[in-house]
Amino acid sequence: MVRSLLVALLGIFALPAVLAGEEEYYRMITLPTPEGLPFEVSGLETLRTGALAVAIRRGEVWLITNPYQDPPGKLRLKRIASALHEPLGLLQHGDSLYLAQRSELTRMRDQNDDGVMDEYRTLYNGWGITGNYHEYAYGPKVDSQGNFWVTLNSTIGDKATRNEAWRGWGLKVTPEGKMFPVSAGMRSPSGLGLNADGAVFFTDQQGNWIGTCTLNHMQEGDFFGHVDSLKFCSLPGSPIQCPDKIPSGIPILEARKQLPILKLPAVWFPYNKVARSTTDIVCDQSGGRFGPFEDQLFIGDFTMALILRVYLEKVGGEYQGACFPFRKGFQSAVVRLAWGIDGSLFVGETNRGWNSIGNRSFGLQRLVWTGKVPFEVKEMRAMKDGFELVFTKPIDRNRGSDPRSYRMTSYTYLYHPDYGSPEIETQTPKIRTASVAASGRRVRLVIDGLREGYVHELQLPGVMSEAGRPLLHDRAYYTLNQIPK
Repeated sequence: MVRSLLVALLGIFALPAVLAGEEEYYRMITLPTPEGLPFEVSGLETLRTGALAVAIRRGEVWLITNPYQDPPGKLRLKRIASALHEPLGLLQHGDSLYLAQRSELTRMRDQNDDGVMDEYRTLYNGWGITGNYHEYAYGPKVDSQGNFWVTLNSTIGDKATRNEAWRGWGLKVTPEGKMFPVSAGMRSPSGLGLNADGAVFFTDQQGNWIGTCTLNHMQEGDFFGHVDSLKFCSLPGSPIQCPDKIPSGIPILEARKQLPILKLPAVWFPYNKVARSTTDIVCDQSGGRFGPFEDQLFIGDFTMALILRVYLEKVGGEYQGACFPFRKGFQSAVVRLAWGIDGSLFVGETNRGWNSIGNRSFGLQRLVWTGKVPFEVKEMRAMKDGFELVFTKPIDRNRGSDPRSYRMTSYTYLYHPDYGSPEIETQTPKIRTASVAASGRRVRLVIDGLREGYVHELQLPGVMSEAGRPLLHDRAYYTLNQIPK
């Protein structure tokens, strides 16, 4: 009995730990940060030279010219910019570096080639600042037309002044500095990135009006649910007409019927199961140097100090898809991500303001694929009567063709001004059949009880590889906004 109790207690305390086996496929390398300098990473950009530019929250940008050492030695560091106001992004474009400060989108250049930025120019500064602590500005990211995209936190709490224009909006700024408001309804849109098709996405974090963290495709005229931003619909240039009434306290699908401008997320991230406070977005276009997930998105999480993975597809002209656990165990909150020139992934971290389950307050790490392919659900695709699963390796056919190897639940969230939402309207769709393709890498699940607009959580406890190994992660979460016709 004592032994059983000890095992149970160890199991409880092991919950936040790295899942066994992740390190076999993706190895973490911790870069030493400068002594005496709080290296709270808030922006990352790999320059064309291969050097890594790092913005930190105290308002500086540093250049690391030897970030690929393995094992890492002392970093060669140079401060190349300073006197900034909490930059929360970093981008190289043309001959300049761009970043979003709290009050403006800034362009920086090194005019005399001494390696230090000596020209700081405001590209755009037309959004409101009230002095509220929550008024973060994120970005920029640049699209294929050369436009810069920025997302703005909603104001929460006390204000010193009244001007909070465009808070909770996504903005597009032309290379000439002209701003176009694109979409509204954001609470804390910390992550911003493009997929392989060049579409712009952002992540939002659970809170009031946002039932759990989300991934959203940002297009002109979209409203993503956070009501405070609608007060700016009357400003010149707004593509959104303010609604007469806001529904509340009902499932989000019902709210959408009453509020047609409300756009559902491309992906919901179930709270605590995969994420708690999603952050940066990067798309794997490494040509296979980061493993078998080309063109998929990798997304950070602050509180849980992890990275998750997203597969997207278009159904009925709109994006939807599945999220999967990927890699846990980072030393601090994962805030920013950037690809290295070798296909590795730099991970910038800072706990400031909130806590994560990591054991450090800040830091910089690098995630490197070991060359071994993990046994995973690579893709989860919606079908008119179920789902098709694509695996990274052939599966055991007997287990894979047994419907009892799979379990599914579906649920949705409340739309209301309270903080977050429980999972509601939970049902258990019935998995009728599981058909394994000749390759052993695809399984077709025929399922009764699919529901449009609901998260479909799939568990695969009975699935094994052809070599007899279990899945590295045996859960997937598909946001089924539309069932294919």
